[in-house]
Amino acid sequence: MSQKIETYNEAVEKLRKIVADIENGDLDVDILSEKVKEATRLIKLCKEKLYKADEEVKKVLEELE
Repeated sequence: MSQKIETYNEAVEKLRKIVADIENGDLDVDILSEKVKEATRLIKLCKEKLYKADEEVKKVLEELE
């Protein structure tokens, strides 16, 4: 069903599409459930990538001090 999302930008773009599909309101309940599950997975991926980037930036800034 879902393609392998590798980058933060890909995940955000996919989330935008899912939100648009949900807001459209024409989704079957079973499809809606799958879209919500996919959105949850993508949100977790984004959070992980943001956390990792934040940690890397902090490390670089500490090295500059």
